[in-house]
Amino acid sequence: MKILIVNTSDIDGGAARAAYRLHNSLQKNDIDSQMLVLSKSSDDFTVHSFDNKMDKLFSKLRPALDSIPIRRYNNKTLFSTSYIPSISIINKINELNPDIVHLHWVNAGMIKIEDLAKIKAPIVWSLHDMWPFTGGCHYDENCGAFIKQCGSCTVLASRKNNDISHKILMRKKRTYSKIPNMTIVGLSKWLEKCAKNSFLFKDKIIVNLPNPIDINIFKAFDKCKSRELWNLPKNKKLVLFGAMGATSDPRKGFTELCEALKYLERDDMEFVVFGASAPSTPTDINCKINYIGRLSDDISLVTLYSAVDVMIVPSKQENLSNAIMESLACSTPVISFDIGGNSDLIEHKKNGYLAKAFDSIDLANGIEWILDNNDYHKLCFNAVSKVTQEFNSEIVVQKYINLYKEIINE
Repeated sequence: MKILIVNTSDIDGGAARAAYRLHNSLQKNDIDSQMLVLSKSSDDFTVHSFDNKMDKLFSKLRPALDSIPIRRYNNKTLFSTSYIPSISIINKINELNPDIVHLHWVNAGMIKIEDLAKIKAPIVWSLHDMWPFTGGCHYDENCGAFIKQCGSCTVLASRKNNDISHKILMRKKRTYSKIPNMTIVGLSKWLEKCAKNSFLFKDKIIVNLPNPIDINIFKAFDKCKSRELWNLPKNKKLVLFGAMGATSDPRKGFTELCEALKYLERDDMEFVVFGASAPSTPTDINCKINYIGRLSDDISLVTLYSAVDVMIVPSKQENLSNAIMESLACSTPVISFDIGGNSDLIEHKKNGYLAKAFDSIDLANGIEWILDNNDYHKLCFNAVSKVTQEFNSEIVVQKYINLYKEIINE
């Protein structure tokens, strides 16, 4: 069985890391797994990219070119048009001749929508965000227009029914109708439900399978040694927040988190941020902030998760967060809003705290509840147990292998 995993990059970004983990898990189970990316950062010979200079140059220009049609709109969050021709990528996919093409995050101009129909093998598509069934947004800011036919796009601040979001959705509809064998994977139960209700995927086969995580890598490390490594205080309660674009992406909830911290008056707490560097203007909250900067390697993440007392993921929309899963695996409880796929990972007051949606006061309550909890060690134990039982790569990869076999046999 030959599987080809397709993602814009191999290890740079949340979707890339999740896709690469699946790739590694498949190989450990003697599956012939290859990966195809636009931007390759690893030295893994089973990850394919493009060697000639023209393709490499064009791949760097693709994200900028993809944004040209929406530059007249007032959008502040990611929106992908996917109109850049990608025949060289499609040819490479077909030359590798896999039994299954497993798409993950294929944006930043990687694959033109219409070119998806030229892939010869059956397609499995993991939803890392909402883009595959929307008119171009990656998260819809709760507008719900993907259930109908998009248009008057909230993300683009558009008032026209026949705007670019409606046109992109129609392009997807025409293309998907030409793909005879496509299975959709909702990584969270929330995104699975969204896909089933969507205009584009309501008649497709949709299953719920999570990302896998290697619990032999993501596991608790000594807290004191971890704090020494990061030069963090040993006599403080540490609260961690982090994501790609942690402080700049409004969807990540940094504003709501800062509001929550203002309700807390504690001199025993410090704040730790990764995924962002210190801003030129200091953030006004009631405690010291330690900015770690951007992290990419697993060992750095493991030691940072292990160094803190609690992780906070206050996203306004969230699929199946790598950060939540990684933190729990490292025995650190997590607080988030009770939205999206967060409840797939966090069991309220068992391994973390699910705050009322967008309620900064309840977010603050969650911080205090965990930091002052008499059964804190039980929360940590439950955190590891949850990941071990439901997201361990050895368990999850078998579900993917079974899915692939079903599709091939059909």
